[in-house]
Amino acid sequence: MSSYVRRKTPGDTEWFVHDRFGMFIHFGLYSMPARHEWIKSYEMISEEKYDTYFNHFNPDLFDAREWAKAAKRAGMKYAVLTTKHHEGFCLFDSAFTDYKITNTPFGRDLVREYVDAFRAEGLKIGFYYSLIDWHHPEFTIDRFHPRRKDADAYEQSKNRDMKKYAEYMRNQVRELLTGYGKIDILWFDYSYSWLSKELDEPWMRGKGKEDWESEKLIALARELQPEIVIDNRAEIEQDLWTPEQHQVLEWQRHEKTGELVTWEACQTFSGSWGYHRDEHTWKSPKQLIDMLVNTVSCGGNLLMNVGPTSRGHFDKRALDALNVYSEWMKYNSRSIYGCTMAEPEFTAPRGTRLTQSEDGTRLYIHVVEYPYVYLEMPDMTGKIEYAQFLHDGSEILFTEGYLAQVGDVKVPRNPDTVVFMLPEIKPDVIDPVIEVILKENR
Repeated sequence: MSSYVRRKTPGDTEWFVHDRFGMFIHFGLYSMPARHEWIKSYEMISEEKYDTYFNHFNPDLFDAREWAKAAKRAGMKYAVLTTKHHEGFCLFDSAFTDYKITNTPFGRDLVREYVDAFRAEGLKIGFYYSLIDWHHPEFTIDRFHPRRKDADAYEQSKNRDMKKYAEYMRNQVRELLTGYGKIDILWFDYSYSWLSKELDEPWMRGKGKEDWESEKLIALARELQPEIVIDNRAEIEQDLWTPEQHQVLEWQRHEKTGELVTWEACQTFSGSWGYHRDEHTWKSPKQLIDMLVNTVSCGGNLLMNVGPTSRGHFDKRALDALNVYSEWMKYNSRSIYGCTMAEPEFTAPRGTRLTQSEDGTRLYIHVVEYPYVYLEMPDMTGKIEYAQFLHDGSEILFTEGYLAQVGDVKVPRNPDTVVFMLPEIKPDVIDPVIEVILKENR
């Protein structure tokens, strides 16, 4: 069994750290301008102008079953959908607002269809819910708000009541956690109280747990769904640490206790979360696989984002990226599911990443930089029962304490070093994986 002990969490994270790989879905009105999910803030668009998107929103090609099948083919085990993003638009039929998908030409509860389809494919269900809301009349104007540069911004904002907004959030979270069956993940986003410092206009300060009344919000979620996994972005520690848009190099630790935490990297295929027609910095197939391998090798999960078009489908670029995962996970998922950071007794050779099964019986060497013929691994003599490439099950020969044998002469290496003999030409697989079956009494 793995010797790593994670910090205890209030929710059930055992399934989460086993499954390792999920799909994030950012979908909303912002898919129509297709310039970024923050477009309402970036371009400071008025409510009247933004209503154009609301009035014409009709994702007629949306098929939740296709989304779910695409996620499953890619090897993803759970999904998190934006039920409401910062623009305030709801993808569910809330009783507490008219600013919802059932009042658009589309006219259907998209969250309901998402839940049913993904659950039917055996995927765990996650809801993203934005703490920020640029549409709600009680949400005070701040540094991110689209009305921040209005001449009368302060006058607009001074009579708004964040307590009423916090109550609105609790009402909607109650709807989400009582109307759709068991929900496995609740992803709040996000707090920015750090913006309170060095502002010329103190009333435009950032917002945090006091504004959201996070204790009440989380208590409600725990009451309704006790096992649910909740992130830390409401500014109260819960289950998940969520580094965004960067690759961490080591297992995340609690800043006070130093304990290993449950963490999840959230990443995009390109530079935007919502659908962005003209954004071209899409990651290469190797980058996509490297992100997954790097994350699991550091004891984390990867939540990979798709931004559907305004017609409700995944565009070709997104499908191509998902297909990269489909092809790789079809043969190599054993090195991801139920795996974590390798035990300290194992040292990754240069150009590799290591994952290890939770039961400790198998070590996976992800060859991210192909070494030609010899792959040397220190401190492994006497520990290996068998080795093979994972993608095709072909045997990998290895020597212990020597590099090769020429006639009767063995070319010496450190006695503790194992040398794996690889084919000169790299197999036609991104990051080939060597599966090492370890001796029971090593």
